Parts: sequence; structure tokens; C-alpha cells
Amino acid sequence: MSKLETPMILAYWETTGGTLVEEFQLVSGDLECGPRRADAVIVLGANRVRLPTGERAVSLAGKDVIVVQAKASRLGMYLMGQGIFSAELLKRFGPKSIRSVILCTKDDAVLRPLLKPYSNVEVVVLEEFAIQQARPPIK
Repeated sequence: MSKLETPMILAYWETTGGTLVEEFQLVSGDLECGPRRADAVIVLGANRVRLPTGERAVSLAGKDVIVVQAKASRLGMYLMGQGIFSAELLKRFGPKSIRSVILCTKDDAVLRPLLKPYSNVEVVVLEEFAIQQARPPIK
């Protein structure tokens, strides 16, 4: 996760409360698979605290959780895949419920409808975090 996505995650966390774990390790990785991380996991109903990046001491078993993937750009297929598969990988931790939230700065009218079959995946557009590109002056 880059420094551009951290403010997006913090702004979203303000709306949910709970315990925030940034860079939550979903898969450790070994010779047969690569490591996988979620940009954040939020444990709903838990104490409002921001745990250190990668903290593993928090238990998700039996809890309502949100897994968050963020990108300071338009919704894209890569980010959508992260949102779908992060929720699947999180199942191994035994939470009561999993909601997957994709944070982006711009929606996509063609791609967004493709998420409809995934009822646990939600897109939240935070336009205020869009990177302003410098434009050359008009002559």
C-alpha cells in the first residue's frame, strides 16, 4: 500500500469504527505461493484502535470483518480481483462475516456492473483523494 492509499483507508475507517489492521497478511508465502496482503482489515465492534502494520495478534475468529483494498485511481480489473479474492483468502481466519470494500477515486461504468454477483463486495468512490494531474497551460 502506498502513502496515497493510507489516507483513503483512514477516511473510510472513520465511518466504520472498530479495530484497524493495515497491511494484513492473508498468506505468508513459501516456495509454492507468493505472499498476499490486504491493504487493511477492520474488525467491527472491537475497540477503536489502529494497530501496527502487519499486526497478527488480532483474532478474526467469530468476528464481523471488513477487508479493504484501495487504489488512488479509477476502479480497474486488478483492484476488483483483489477485492474478490481477499475476501476468499480471509475465510481461513474463521470470521463470522466478511465484507470486502474496494476504495478508489473514480468509478468505471463498464467494470462496476461485473461485481454485481459478488454481494459481499462493495465499491466506495472517494473522489476527494484523486491525484490532480498537472495540465499544461492552454495557448
